[in-house]
Amino acid sequence: MTSATVTPNPTTPDPTTPETTLSEPMTPADLTPAPLDRESGYALLAELAGPVAVATLGGLDGLAPGFADWIVTSLFGGTYQRPGLALRDRQIANLAALTALGGVEPQLADHVRNSLRIGMTREEITEVVVHLAPYVGVPKALAGLRVAASTFTAAEAPTTKAPAAGTPESDTPAPDTSVSVTSASVTPAEARA
Repeated sequence: MTSATVTPNPTTPDPTTPETTLSEPMTPADLTPAPLDRESGYALLAELAGPVAVATLGGLDGLAPGFADWIVTSLFGGTYQRPGLALRDRQIANLAALTALGGVEPQLADHVRNSLRIGMTREEITEVVVHLAPYVGVPKALAGLRVAASTFTAAEAPTTKAPAAGTPESDTPAPDTSVSVTSASVTPAEARA
């Protein structure tokens, strides 16, 4: 029997050479710090979603103490504070990601409202979702459009100074605030509006 000589492939790095191994493990001092600004996070959340959003975090905190604060601090006080994208661009990314993900209608509705609050038009929001159809599928795009249409309608609802529904001063029961997209339909006119 003859033995064959194996020649290493010149394009495959040799893990025993110093160029391809770490001589020392990475330490936190080697990493760029990720600034987290809690105060800026709450201020941005109030700007995006209004003061009601901050108030509604209490319910989440009652269920999962500290989780709401972590979300606001790390997301709105961290990721949103990074340079490189304008707030509008971040909202477009959020609309796209939540539509693609599906099953997160309350969060998508929040970001549709946030997008309107920062000056995006109904047409721009609608086009973000329509643009996704070939990438995420028509059913997810249609579900996103139903959420957008419902949110647009709710945003146009007149506000009154009457006592809030469900309060002792009102005879009206509290409304169901859950978002239902199964029975909603989007007409072409609604999608363009």
